[in-house]
Amino acid sequence: MRIGIDIGGTFTDIVCIEEDGSVTTRKVSSTVEDYSRSIRDALPGVLEAQQLTGEAVQEVLHGTTVATNAILQEAGARTALITTGGFRDVLELRRIRMPELYNWNWDKPPDLVERRMRLEVNERIDARGNVITPLDTAEAVQVIDRIAAMGIESIAVCLINSYVNPAHEEAIARLIRERHPGIAVSISSEILREVKEYERSATVVVNAYVLPLVRHYIQSLESSLGQIGTRAPLLIMQSNGGVMTAKACVRKPVFIIESGPAAGVIASQALARQENIHNAITFDMGGTTAKASIIEAGAISTSSEYEVGSSLSLVSRLIKGGGHLIRVPAIDVAEIGAGGGSIAWLDAAKALRIGPRSAGASPGPVCYNQGGTEVTITDANLILGYINSGGLVGGGLKLDRARSEEALEAQVAAPLGMSLLEAAYGVHLLANSNMMRAVRAVSTERGRDVRDFTLIAFGGSGPIHACEMARSLEMREAVVPPYAGLFSAFGLLSATIEHHHVQTYYKRTCEVDLQELNAMLLRLETEVRDILAGEGFREAEIRIDRLTDMRYAGQSYELTIPAPGGPLTADSVHALERAFDEEHEKTYGHRAGTGEQYLFVNFRVIGKILRQRPVVSRIGANGFKPSQKSRAAYFGPKRGTLKASVLSRKDLAGKPVEGPLLIDEYDSTTVVPPNCHARLDSLGNIRIQIEDVRK
Repeated sequence: MRIGIDIGGTFTDIVCIEEDGSVTTRKVSSTVEDYSRSIRDALPGVLEAQQLTGEAVQEVLHGTTVATNAILQEAGARTALITTGGFRDVLELRRIRMPELYNWNWDKPPDLVERRMRLEVNERIDARGNVITPLDTAEAVQVIDRIAAMGIESIAVCLINSYVNPAHEEAIARLIRERHPGIAVSISSEILREVKEYERSATVVVNAYVLPLVRHYIQSLESSLGQIGTRAPLLIMQSNGGVMTAKACVRKPVFIIESGPAAGVIASQALARQENIHNAITFDMGGTTAKASIIEAGAISTSSEYEVGSSLSLVSRLIKGGGHLIRVPAIDVAEIGAGGGSIAWLDAAKALRIGPRSAGASPGPVCYNQGGTEVTITDANLILGYINSGGLVGGGLKLDRARSEEALEAQVAAPLGMSLLEAAYGVHLLANSNMMRAVRAVSTERGRDVRDFTLIAFGGSGPIHACEMARSLEMREAVVPPYAGLFSAFGLLSATIEHHHVQTYYKRTCEVDLQELNAMLLRLETEVRDILAGEGFREAEIRIDRLTDMRYAGQSYELTIPAPGGPLTADSVHALERAFDEEHEKTYGHRAGTGEQYLFVNFRVIGKILRQRPVVSRIGANGFKPSQKSRAAYFGPKRGTLKASVLSRKDLAGKPVEGPLLIDEYDSTTVVPPNCHARLDSLGNIRIQIEDVRK
């Protein structure tokens, strides 16, 4: 058995797949005070249901938001920063970017390390790695002891030009571990060997800020797995869509900040390949947030950096400076605070707003009857008839419609002078409008015509909103995969193990020393292979991919393009120049003229473990049977309340069925409104044709 566990802000999803392909799932409420407890409580029952013990577990793959939540809630470790003299305020200076240009009252988010906890040491290394001023060891010891006296839990070390010569950073790390072994240490030369001082400082500080928390969480989870008798390796989803071992994770937790959203995109890519869907928009709506990403020509869109902890719920990639910068590879996901548990409220002008606050798992929406008092999107969908009032997760979570109606009436309908159904539909439409911003951020804002894409909708709430969103965006097809509410957990089981290393190589292509460059690439590859070999993988399983960051000489930002394997030659360099021209024209609409010079900035090496795990292609439709034959559902003022047939997924086998339909399942409900047709394809996906996009 292989187990995928995806923890969200509201639910924890568990998927178990046995060698014969049989699937067992569980969806339980997340335990916010200790996320590992929900796993510890649920797994024994999953194994018992299949008459298995913990020894049958081959591996556990996990996606978590624990690091993200620590940053959002400012609940990370008490952290200090040691840097080169004169560079104490790099975090304050940042990039001089404001997300709200004309808002004089905007304040940047507080730095994760207060200024009094940022200390300097006397040392200097030049850009070629030569030592100009040796490290003053006596002063470094004084600084370390002073930090320890502050009660610091974690120290980040970022010295000038350590990306090319890490000797001084490594010396400071040794001193910290010798004198104060209880303090966690992160050095920038191990996390990010790139030029640019702010980017390295910000990234290593985030790593240090979440390291003690993530280490404790991983150790607690491993202990919980041990208590049920499993010694299977624990693998953690990275922001880039690969997975890393628990051992690597506790050293470099900055690579898992966007762990949760990545898994759903990986699963969607596998589905798109199986269905020959070349262009797709992924739409993942859970209990707390909604996320969108783009798959173009079968490829996932990635970014070399992103921001987390922004006080804004804006998703435009043109807006920077609102959060904490992290420069590590990540799947490019636009996220907005509009999940099923997002709260609907009226502002001072009595305008209806949605989120970004969420009721989460505790107390949850009003209808959960667990202490929630503020109406949410889930409450509105229940009142509209989209959700079975008999309960969620197969009836395991009972819903109280009367409480939702009372709350919506008092908080929205009465103040706005609307009927209950009109108010609920208004909440539903406003949620759609907010979530479409995320879809446009990864498509329209990048020059893509969203009408050329298929919407792949999943998450517990995604299939409820998918069709109306697709209709508003003039998209013609929506796809809802099997186990849509647990789909991200299947993505975990489809992911590959990856390790990313980067090294700055700042030279014009016409000045490259091929012997020096190839030696550097060989060193990077050897480091990656050694890490994977140390984790128990064979040489035959390892695949090495290369990338390079390039720009035209004089530009400030670079583009990343694939680089060939093996020793690079003069012909290889010219081929990279031509590939950069093509990528530049594709991205910006033009390329430089004859005689323009090119610049290498960074080289990236990715070590992957080749594993054939076609999980998504063989999960098939589940056998869940709805408890109702039909249900009254409201589809807006033009259509009113209609009697919608309630079907199981398997009822769609054969010819297309016209809406209105409600497909109730254990983990989600798919809403098929009028003027849409739904059918089941050979892999168990619901394919919904939106035939008239104008209605």
